[in-house]
Amino acid sequence: MLNFIARRIAYGVLILLGVNLLTFMLFFTVNTPDDMARLNLGGKRVTQEAIQKWKVERGYDKPLYFDASREGSAKITETIFWERSVSLFALRFGRADSESAGDIGHEVASRMWVSLQMALPLFVLQVIASTAFALLLVMFRHSRLDFWGVVSCVLMLSISSLFYIIVGQYLFSRVLKLAPISGYAPGLDAVKFLVLPIALSLLARLGGEARLYRAMFLEEIGKDYVRTARAKGLGETAVLYGHVLRNALIPIITSAGSYLPYVFLGSLVFESFFGLPGLGAYVIEAIGKQDFAIVRTMVFLGSLLYIATYVLIDVAYTWVDPRVRLS
Repeated sequence: MLNFIARRIAYGVLILLGVNLLTFMLFFTVNTPDDMARLNLGGKRVTQEAIQKWKVERGYDKPLYFDASREGSAKITETIFWERSVSLFALRFGRADSESAGDIGHEVASRMWVSLQMALPLFVLQVIASTAFALLLVMFRHSRLDFWGVVSCVLMLSISSLFYIIVGQYLFSRVLKLAPISGYAPGLDAVKFLVLPIALSLLARLGGEARLYRAMFLEEIGKDYVRTARAKGLGETAVLYGHVLRNALIPIITSAGSYLPYVFLGSLVFESFFGLPGLGAYVIEAIGKQDFAIVRTMVFLGSLLYIATYVLIDVAYTWVDPRVRLS
């Protein structure tokens, strides 16, 4: 297992380098350091001296990828890409490019807690609700309940998240006045601001996950071990919860685990619409300001979390099913 994890980490480093390079290439294809300086200094009527000063302060006064004027390894190491990449891998995120933003590491640490307050209960509720709903439909398969349950899943899956947000805010905030329309407060007061976005986000994701889990459970029900369990006299409930659910845990872990990075990185859409100062809203603000330092950091952290998540998922397979061997 240790050899497997070591190989995955090595592959992960290569993936991070590739993602970082692609991020640089995409951003600097449409922007130059001079453009970034003008944007942050207030427009086109900015002197060249002010632009150069901004570039020196932010570390954009060097070539992007290659410095032909240098000798040896300095041709590569004395570049923006190299210096920024080394800082990222050392988890030194530095300052944001925009004047109004501060230290990126401090902002990430403070905003991550807000994102966790919404995403962690959402993650737990989503897994429980999707699994329970799927098991209910499978228990009454080929019945009217199953038919209309699948129809409702398809409907929930087909509707955009924006529709849930707009209708939910209008109905529960403006008409019924059961929850604030947006905003955030620290401590226990945060609960009243988080209930509505968590409920709407759960509703938006429930259809797709429940339909997927239902298909997994139906596939398991047709296997020989289920027929053997029934032949031994086990009831439908015991078969579903004691055998089918346990043997379907690997695909459930894979599906649920893919959402783990969102637990830390937040939801771009829901945090923005509900005024939650989490990491999702932080990314939206950075994109609006064309703040490359923040965007680069969040892309890097997202890639890092995805790589770590899938390593953990592979390790979890061995715990769920001892027959699985990592090699």
